[in-house]
This record gives sequence, structure tokens and C-alpha cells, in this order.
Amino acid sequence: MSQSFAVWFVIGLALITANLPFLSERPFVVLPWLQKGEKPAPAWLRWPGSLLFFCVLVGVAWLGYWLIGGAVLLAGDAASALLFTLRLIGALVLTGLVLAYPGWRTRHAKVEKSFFVRLIELLVFYGLVGTLGFAFELNLGNAFAQAWQFYAVTLSLFVVLGYPGFVLKYLLHRRKHNRAR
Repeated sequence: MSQSFAVWFVIGLALITANLPFLSERPFVVLPWLQKGEKPAPAWLRWPGSLLFFCVLVGVAWLGYWLIGGAVLLAGDAASALLFTLRLIGALVLTGLVLAYPGWRTRHAKVEKSFFVRLIELLVFYGLVGTLGFAFELNLGNAFAQAWQFYAVTLSLFVVLGYPGFVLKYLLHRRKHNRAR
């Protein structure tokens, strides 16, 4: 794997995941409070469920970091390239399955996500894409320690990448409704 491939892969994945919370009404996280349209459940059951979901999500991110970051990829070896690709696909599929659970759980309800919930999802996706970026960096062999400035800049860039989804969801949506009146 080359460094340029890793960088462009992370940028492309960031572009997709930064827009997902705005383009989809399907929830990607299990939250301890009710969202509009969700079936009521006791609060004592919702908090542990949300905590368990986020623990599983962190575990999957750590497993992906370990699988991808610890993979040895030799430049000319086709078997190691195939193994690395399978590890990458496996980590992405496992993460996708965990993120699909909240939508599957509310599949019979029409859930309307608030702007605050979309921001939480955006932060979750930022953490997952960042973990993948660190795994690629570790795999390439040049992992660097980062200060708070790095996270401030990358979070700002991630939010900017999500701007097209925000425009489609909130700005163009209101414009269409104002024309209909």
C-alpha cells in the first residue's frame, strides 16, 4: 500500500461519512434518549443499551486499528496485499454492521433525527475515520504523536466535508418548501 493511496482512501471515506448523517434519516447511533418517532422504552433500559452500543463501537474501532495497523504489507508480495485488502474489507464490513444496528432496531418506526443527533453521528464518524487514518499511518511505519491542534484542524476539515449534505438537508429543503407556499 502506498501513502498516496492511504491518504486518498481516507479522504474519500471522510467525504462519504461526513455527509451520511445529513443525507439519511436512518439512525447510526443508539442514544439514551428518545428521538421523534421512536418507540418508547424505559429509561433504565435505554442508558445501558446506549452504553453497550458505544462500547461495542469502540471495540470494533480498536479491532480495526489492530488488524490494519498491525498488518505487514510487503511491496511485491501479492499474498500480503490480498491479506491486507481482506483485513481492510473485514474491518469496514464489521464497522458497517455495528452502525447498521440502530437503523435495524428502529426499522418499523419513522425516526426523525434532530440536528443535535446528526452532530453526534458526525463526531462518531470522525472518530472512526480518524482511527482508520491512524491505522494506515501505523501500517506505513511512520506513526507520529499528535497535539490538540491536529484534532482541531482535522475536525474542522471533516465538518467542511459534510457541508454538501448539510446544504441538501437544511438549506435546499427549506427553499423547496418556501417555493411551494
